[in-house]
Amino acid sequence: MAIEIIHEAIRMILSRQRMTDISLRHSLVVRITHWTNTVALLALIISGIAILMAHPRLYWGETGAYGSPALIELPLPLDTYQSGWGRSLHFLAAWICVLNGIWYITFGFVSGHFAKEQSIKYGAVQRLAYLTVAFLLLPLMIVSGLAMSPAVTAGVPFLGGLFGGHQSSRTVHFFVTNLLVLFTIAHIGMVYLAGFRSRMRGMILGREMPLKEGV
Repeated sequence: MAIEIIHEAIRMILSRQRMTDISLRHSLVVRITHWTNTVALLALIISGIAILMAHPRLYWGETGAYGSPALIELPLPLDTYQSGWGRSLHFLAAWICVLNGIWYITFGFVSGHFAKEQSIKYGAVQRLAYLTVAFLLLPLMIVSGLAMSPAVTAGVPFLGGLFGGHQSSRTVHFFVTNLLVLFTIAHIGMVYLAGFRSRMRGMILGREMPLKEGV
């Protein structure tokens, strides 16, 4: 009887210690904005390719068309039938990305997420990469996208010449998007190397098991 009581006490202590080792990795807001941004970015990439297929050439300056020299000719098939739904989805996903980003950045500053949690969980290179994406690449992608819209530039004329013209904005938008795609690939690779199941659990449920538990 006494041995059973001791055994049960040890089991409870070990179980409590194991639960203590489960660390809070990401808050609910971080998880929601992360997955919302993931879906929005995927929609932007798919719809962006559909839009590019309608005119797979990049220029620099205000205008560009077939018959004029292109800065880059993209290896995409010409297909003008995909542009309609592509533009609609691109527009929808872009505004979801904007609103989601505003929510995330506001939360980051108000809660101290950027100042405290980032310095504890991530190294200097990781912090620099994430901050570059959040405060440089994503805003640059949004602004260059707005600069391509005649409706927007009609109301905010300075956007039209911010990058040197309509076609320049399109080219900048293309290259910034590619940098974001490369970052996403590197990010997935780092998650895999750091322990895919554990890190995914942290981003879905908020808490993750330590790697020594074999999760």
